[in-house]
Amino acid sequence: MDITLYSELGVKNEIKKAVDKLGFEEMTEIQSRVIPVMLSGSDVVAKAPTGTGKTFAFGIPIVERIDPENTAPQALILAPTRELATQIQGEIRKLCAFLPDVRSIALYGGQPINQQITALKKRPQIIVATPGRLLDHIRRHTVKLAGVRIAVCDEADEMLDMGFFKDVSEILKRLPEDKQLTMFSATITREVMDIMWLFQRDSVEITVEAEADTKPKITQYSIECSGGAKTDNLVKLIKTYGYERVMVFCNTRRMTDILFHRLKEKGFSVEALSSDINQTQRTKIMNKFKAEQISVLVSTDVAARGIDVNDVDAVFNYDVPQDNAYYLHRIGRTGRAKKEGVSYVFYDFTEAGRLKDIIRYTHSDIRPAAVSSTGELVEIKKEK
Repeated sequence: MDITLYSELGVKNEIKKAVDKLGFEEMTEIQSRVIPVMLSGSDVVAKAPTGTGKTFAFGIPIVERIDPENTAPQALILAPTRELATQIQGEIRKLCAFLPDVRSIALYGGQPINQQITALKKRPQIIVATPGRLLDHIRRHTVKLAGVRIAVCDEADEMLDMGFFKDVSEILKRLPEDKQLTMFSATITREVMDIMWLFQRDSVEITVEAEADTKPKITQYSIECSGGAKTDNLVKLIKTYGYERVMVFCNTRRMTDILFHRLKEKGFSVEALSSDINQTQRTKIMNKFKAEQISVLVSTDVAARGIDVNDVDAVFNYDVPQDNAYYLHRIGRTGRAKKEGVSYVFYDFTEAGRLKDIIRYTHSDIRPAAVSSTGELVEIKKEK
């Protein structure tokens, strides 16, 4: 019989208590399929879309395996970005709410390394890290991986696609041969297969597809406009439909800056994220957005990586995304936690072909629409 309830798992009571405190009873498909296999000690390759509950899928087996009396690093989680690393560590800490002797740390670039060295002196057993910063610590002898018994590569395809293949390989070579290695990936690329072949033993492959009824319910609209009309339409839609928490995506840092100032002049509580903003400032902005102290967040695709915020009312593609996959990443910020969401993409006539490519690639039902003078959305009937 398949295990679907957390209460049925053969794990520490403290973990079950932590999950119960968070209000979760039933596992997602990826959790119900991965957790028992990881608890059995097998290596795993899990192919699953984002938003399926992956962090608990590997976090619960990791926390279960930690010996609180052993103060050496026992588990390693590699993530492609600092945002994802901090997000994962936050979830791990929630799972350890009733296990005070199990400690974790997130190591990533953009934060002073001396600050991390001081934190490492508290002897965390679980290390969440980006590859580059972890190698920095290894070379400084501030992190030793000889005692790691379980390792996870999260978003492996993105991490390897970002040029971390050599770094990830070097890190995995330093782990004990008998360690357990799990990889989570949205796609199984050539680089992911190479890591599997080099570092896993008889891995169990688990695939979870995004079924129609589990996909976010997002109503998608396309609006043909350009120049200042884009800003006017954005402002009208936010005000007319009373959106209280909105994400707006631009393709460049320059455009995020321009739009930020335009919206601020119009009286919006708005902040902008781009790759040139330092980590401290980025964290402050994200915390303000999560706490609903700002209503509009303007961002580039790179700066938005790893952002995990529920209750985003609407997503606006102010610029047509440059990559087809970015469209799904962007609109996936709304319609979470079984709520309905809405997204808009602004385009001009020169970008109509790009929009068609996105529709073909993503199989999205994007409805053509226009914005009336009163700010109401008017759907345009599609030509047969």
